[in-house]
Amino acid sequence: MSSYPLLIVTAVTAEADAVRAGLARGDVVVEAVGVGPAAAAAGTARLLTGRAYRAVVSAGIAGGFAGRAAVGSLVIAARSIAADLGAESPDGFLPVEELGFGTTVLDADPHLVKALQAALPGAVSGDVLTLATVTGTAPTADRLAARFPLAAAEAMEGFGVATAAAGAGVPFAELRAVSNPVGPRDRAAWRLGDAFAALRAAAPALASLP
Repeated sequence: MSSYPLLIVTAVTAEADAVRAGLARGDVVVEAVGVGPAAAAAGTARLLTGRAYRAVVSAGIAGGFAGRAAVGSLVIAARSIAADLGAESPDGFLPVEELGFGTTVLDADPHLVKALQAALPGAVSGDVLTLATVTGTAPTADRLAARFPLAAAEAMEGFGVATAAAGAGVPFAELRAVSNPVGPRDRAAWRLGDAFAALRAAAPALASLP
């Protein structure tokens, strides 16, 4: 294992606290960098400047797509996808690839993915969508599920963290704990406690990453 520490970034302090509560090792840095892809990219880039890390992980809670990732489960991202980065058109949404402006898809490091899968055998593996606007209706959830058949969850930071990691040449992974289904917004149905408990339980697996 590298002598450099692991960097775990979350959106909010409650997520960071849940990860820290499950850690017993000292070679892990956990920081909350803010909500949304822009804050995640900027905050992660700042943390990666001036200090070497062996890898960076975007961790936190997420919405799970029905039939793909149940509430309370963990999701290991194979890819982080900026699902709303593009343009509307009369024929539907156009991702930036079709506009010729870049990419909406960043792969997680395969060695980190394999290590997480081995350490967390009960976790779901799939794509994790990054959106600046969280899904709040059934039609939007259905459209996203159709556009991204491998998507297991949606959150707001992964692609931003992955962008910063790629710019710094640092391996990247994303791990999410599902607190609610993707779809109609119903805060009463969210199981934040279960999601935070899942993050806490997964912390040793994160700390063991090479």
